[in-house]
Amino acid sequence: MDLKLRGKSALVTGASQGIGAATAEVLAEEGCDLHLAARNAAALEELARRLRQEHGVDVQVHPADLRRPEDLTRLADAVPDIDILVNNAGDIPGGTLDAIDANTWRHAWDLKVLGYIDLTRLVYARMRTRGHGVIVNNIGVAGERVDANYIAGSSGNAALMAFTRALGGGSPADGIRVVGVNPGAVATERILTLMKKQSGSSSGDESRLTSTFPFGRAAEPREVADLIAFVASDRSAYTSGVVFTIDGGLSATAG
Repeated sequence: MDLKLRGKSALVTGASQGIGAATAEVLAEEGCDLHLAARNAAALEELARRLRQEHGVDVQVHPADLRRPEDLTRLADAVPDIDILVNNAGDIPGGTLDAIDANTWRHAWDLKVLGYIDLTRLVYARMRTRGHGVIVNNIGVAGERVDANYIAGSSGNAALMAFTRALGGGSPADGIRVVGVNPGAVATERILTLMKKQSGSSSGDESRLTSTFPFGRAAEPREVADLIAFVASDRSAYTSGVVFTIDGGLSATAG
């Protein structure tokens, strides 16, 4: 399916690996020019080189720590004319209320929660001036299937779900769509490490950890990235203020 993204431009944060890198790949395949942001400059440069070579799109990299207000401002100033923003950078650790101290909680939220909100604020103002744009927030199913053992993540994701719905409900008046995506467990290094920590396993037996999941596996990053690209495209032009869950049906089960 042609998503009609050719010639458009997108900023993807957290683009050096996992869902962010997969999203960059899908958008490049569709002919979208890219701005990629993350802290790992070397990984960004390698991904950008490959995407330029394989897909013939323009790719620019922006090494940045999105916890830092000055980096957020610099990034927004460097991409004044983007059509799509994909907020994806995030790293909230697992743990109970007693296990996550105040500094750890704030450090995590500065990137995943406030980083999304602050970058959206900067980019939204520019999109509103132009009269169009799409913002996709990659959030996480823990915001709807809350978990006391992932309390900082569940709370942060729930906040971002509310933010997405509140902003996306009014944004069509400015010609802008705001949409969320809630992945369940995805086969990225970070998620597998988190799962092992929560289960108490150090064996590396990923099949045992995922055997109770729908279809007996975690989602692939590409499966989430395909959904992000679709909702960012004009094929989903009447969609705003909603959050799509992609967890193999797990959130639809009782308990």
